[in-house]
Amino acid sequence: MIDSKNLKIVQMTEDSLKFFENNILDFDEFWSYKLLKQELENENSTCLVAYLDDKVVGFACLWEPPFEIHINNIAVKKDYRNQKIGTFILEELIKIAKEKNKEEMTLEVNVNNIYAIKLYKKYNFEVVGTRKKYYNNTDDAFIMTKKII
Repeated sequence: MIDSKNLKIVQMTEDSLKFFENNILDFDEFWSYKLLKQELENENSTCLVAYLDDKVVGFACLWEPPFEIHINNIAVKKDYRNQKIGTFILEELIKIAKEKNKEEMTLEVNVNNIYAIKLYKKYNFEVVGTRKKYYNNTDDAFIMTKKII
């Protein structure tokens, strides 16, 4: 497991975004450099990058509608999965939601992503609905929420 002392989670910048231009497939096929760039340029979006000993190992983006935080993604580099990096990123997102006095957090997760669903449930996210064929017009997504306040 990764020691959180060696993990640094910071705001994504144009410079850190450049890493993903040639390395986005090290994370997931669902995300592209173009989508990540759009997220960074969106004024309602906040993107974070996770560094482990100066290596990019993860990222996350969220939107901030008036009363909630909507988590768009939490992605961990394939070589670093199952080492608690996703957990540390999620904890940082929850911290941001609390600091901003948001009422709840919402996200979609592939119904087949058992590990992510287990993580979200551990942090008291509840399934409140399903989006049919949400991922690549094939896989369904659970809509999950967590009360903050």
